[in-house]
Amino acid sequence: MLTELSIRNLAVVESASISFRDGFHVLTGETGAGKSIVVDALGLAAGGRGSAELVRAGCEKAEIEVQFDLPADHPVWRTLADMGIEAVPGEPLIIRRDISTQGKSVCRINGRLVNLSALREAGELLINIHGQHEHQSLTRAERHIDWLDLYDAERIGPVKARYQEEYREYVAALKQLRELRESGQQALHMADLYRFQLEEIAAAQLKVGEDESLMEEKRMLSNAEKLYQNVAEAYEAIYAGKGLSTVARAIQRIEDIADVDPAALKPLLEQIRSAYYQLEDAAFQLRDYRDRIEFNPSRLEQIERRLDFLASLRRKYGNSIREMIEYGEKIKRELERLENKDETIRRLETETNRRLGELVAVGRELSKLRRLAAERLAREIERELQQLQMEKTRFAVFVGPAETGIRAEEGEFGVVLTKDGLDQVEFLISTNPGEPLRPLAKIASGGELSRIMLAMKTIFARIDRVPVLIFDEVDTGVSGRAAQAIAEKLSDVSRHCQVFSITHLPQVACMADTHYLVSKSVEEDRTYTQVTVLTGEDRVRELARMLGGVEITETTLNHAREMIALAQTKKMASKA
Repeated sequence: MLTELSIRNLAVVESASISFRDGFHVLTGETGAGKSIVVDALGLAAGGRGSAELVRAGCEKAEIEVQFDLPADHPVWRTLADMGIEAVPGEPLIIRRDISTQGKSVCRINGRLVNLSALREAGELLINIHGQHEHQSLTRAERHIDWLDLYDAERIGPVKARYQEEYREYVAALKQLRELRESGQQALHMADLYRFQLEEIAAAQLKVGEDESLMEEKRMLSNAEKLYQNVAEAYEAIYAGKGLSTVARAIQRIEDIADVDPAALKPLLEQIRSAYYQLEDAAFQLRDYRDRIEFNPSRLEQIERRLDFLASLRRKYGNSIREMIEYGEKIKRELERLENKDETIRRLETETNRRLGELVAVGRELSKLRRLAAERLAREIERELQQLQMEKTRFAVFVGPAETGIRAEEGEFGVVLTKDGLDQVEFLISTNPGEPLRPLAKIASGGELSRIMLAMKTIFARIDRVPVLIFDEVDTGVSGRAAQAIAEKLSDVSRHCQVFSITHLPQVACMADTHYLVSKSVEEDRTYTQVTVLTGEDRVRELARMLGGVEITETTLNHAREMIALAQTKKMASKA
C-alpha cells in the first residue's frame, strides 16, 4: 500500500505531507482548489510526463516523494532486481522525483538514480490512474485484446508468449525469403564483388600476427648499420680493449695477498672472478650478435612492399589481419548463399510454410482460449454493471478473425497474422432492451463509460496486483442511485487494494474510509494549497457543503450525518 506522499513546490502546493491507510480514500474541495495536483504528484512518482510548468513560480524545482509498504512476493521486487536496484522485499520502497525549471527530471528508487523509463516500468506495477479521459481507452478497440488477455493471463499468457516467439521467427524467415526473391540483378553484382574480394584475400595468404613480425624485422633491418657499429665497439671495449685485461690484473694482485688476510680478501677475490667471467661471457655474446646482424636492402624493400599491401587491404576489409580473415569467411558464406539462391529460396519456402503451420496452430489454440475467456469476462462485467444500476445492459466480447496484418494462405480460406495472434477483439454493448449489440464507442455515454470502466477495474483489481487505484472524477456524468452504486463499488474494490477518488458527489464521499479536504488560500498575493484529513464534525460540514452549496443549514448537516451513518452500516454489512 501507499503510506506516505510528500510534495514540495508543485504548482500551487508549497508543501504537503500526507499519510495514507488501507481502504477507500476521497479528496474533495472547491473546484480549482488543487485536488488534481495530488493525483498529478502520484502520476509523476509513477513515471508520468513532467514539465517545467509544474514547478511552483519562484522555485527552482518541484519535489515528490512517495513510500510504499508491499508484500515480499509483489512483482515490483523482481523488476527492481532486474534493474540492479538494491531493495529488500518487504521493507519500505521509496520513490523520489525532482523536476527542475528547465523541465529536467531526476528520479530515484530507494536512493538509486534511475532513468524515466525505469521509473515508469516500476510505477506501472504500483499505481493505476483513471481519469475522465482514461475512459476513452475503452473506446479504442485495439486496446481490448490486451484487456482480455490480462483477464485470463494464467492460461492465455504462456500460449501468447509461445505464439509471439513463433511469430518473430516466421516474420524473420519471411523477410529473408522476400529479400532473396527481390534481390535479382543486385545479387549478381554482389556475387561478382564477393568473388573478387575473396580472390584478393586468398591471394594475400594472410596470417594472424604477420604484420607485427614484419614490423619487427623492418626495424632490425632499418637499424642494421647502427646496431653493428655499436655492438662491435662494445665488444672491442670489453674484450680487445682494457676491460678484461684490467680485471685479470686485479685478480692476480688479490691472489698474491689473499693468504695474508683470507677472511676479507678471498670473498672479494671470488666477486672479481665472477665479474671477469660475466664480462667474458657478455663479450662472446656481443661478438655472436654482431656476426648475426644482417645487411639486406632487398629484404627491407620486400618487407615495406608487403606492409604497404597489407595496409591497403586493411582499408578495404578490416582493421587487423584477423578481421580481414573473418570478413573473408563472412563473404564466402554470403557468396554461397547467392550462388545457391534458387535452392535457398526453395529451402526457405519449405521452412516458412512449416513455421506458418506451427504458428497458425498456436494461434488457433490462443483464439480458443480467448473465446472461452471472453464469455466469462462478459458475464462478470454484466454482473458488475447490474450492481452499478445498469441492470438491462448486455455486454459481449467479440473475438473474430483479424482484418489487418500479414495475410497468409493456410488451408482453404487463409488467415491474417498479427503480433498478438489471429484475432481482433472488441467490446460490444447494448444499454437498452431490444437494441442490438454495438461497438462500445458508438453508443456509450460518458456516465456509462465511467461505470463500465469501474466494473472492469473491479474485476482486474483482483488480477493485476497493482496496490493503488486512483479514480479522477470517475463519477462525472452520473447522479442519484447510479452515484450511490458507484460509491459502493469503489468501497468494494478497496478491499483488494487502496482506492483514491476525487469526487464532487456526497454519495461517493460518505463511503470513504478516509476523507481529505483540499483547500486553497491567498496570502500576500501567493496561492497556497492545503490537504487536511477530515474527521468528526469537520467531515460532516464538508458533506453538507457538497449537498447544499455555500449555505450550510441544520437540514444539510443532519442529512450529512445520516449519509455517513448509512454508509458505515453498508460497509459493515458488506464486510460481514
